[in-house]
Amino acid sequence: MSDLQKNNSVSVLEVSNLNKKFDRLQVLENISFNVKKGEVVAIIGPSGSGKTTLLRCAAMLEKADGGTLSVGGVPVMTDGEYAGKTVLKAGRRKCGMVFQAFNLFPHMSVLENITDAPVHVAGVPKSEAVREANKLLSDMGLLEHASSYPCELSGGQQQRVAIARALALHPEILFFDEPTSALDPELTKEVLHVIRALAEEDMTMVIVTHEMDFAEMVADRIIFVADGKVVEEGAAGDLINNPVNERTKAFIAGLKGE
Repeated sequence: MSDLQKNNSVSVLEVSNLNKKFDRLQVLENISFNVKKGEVVAIIGPSGSGKTTLLRCAAMLEKADGGTLSVGGVPVMTDGEYAGKTVLKAGRRKCGMVFQAFNLFPHMSVLENITDAPVHVAGVPKSEAVREANKLLSDMGLLEHASSYPCELSGGQQQRVAIARALALHPEILFFDEPTSALDPELTKEVLHVIRALAEEDMTMVIVTHEMDFAEMVADRIIFVADGKVVEEGAAGDLINNPVNERTKAFIAGLKGE
């Protein structure tokens, strides 16, 4: 999708003044950003800066303490007040989440991992769910592993299954939490290739990552978060190569070994 098309399209994710505390620790403070349909946004920042918490709050896996949140046009939280269960369920159905540690069900086969939610959550007929799962596995290059169990797969294969599982519910937005941090460089390439292919298909994505080269290559925009706040955001190439904020400059320089 062109930049012009993205700029003119509706927001799939709208976050305004999001706050989150764990006990007395302020983890997120007045975080605001939007993600347009077909846009890929990477979130970067030092460890402990609140990136994963931000992702989990945006995907409604973690309850925020305040702010406004809308997903796929569904206002799930307004001025710190969450909507009712029916609205929250509708909002969550629009989200797909890919975790750092894969989070596959170890007692289920690859095929069962992918079909479980469509059948038991979305009410999709099993034959249709299996057909869709096989297509996703084929797209991921994993069709021959449909009857395998997670423990029989490499980390890269497990993460590709996790991506297929998230896609099986046809989300409007995919969230990735450090999808390659548990993988070695060779397996990282497998997963990044899949994510890049999704970006080329205009899948809306928010990706927490420490892979700067990947972020610059696949993201339309990068948000730098530190101490629970948005410090700087901008076009991917601009933020990585010409950051404005001193904190961003120091972070990028540290990653580059400068």
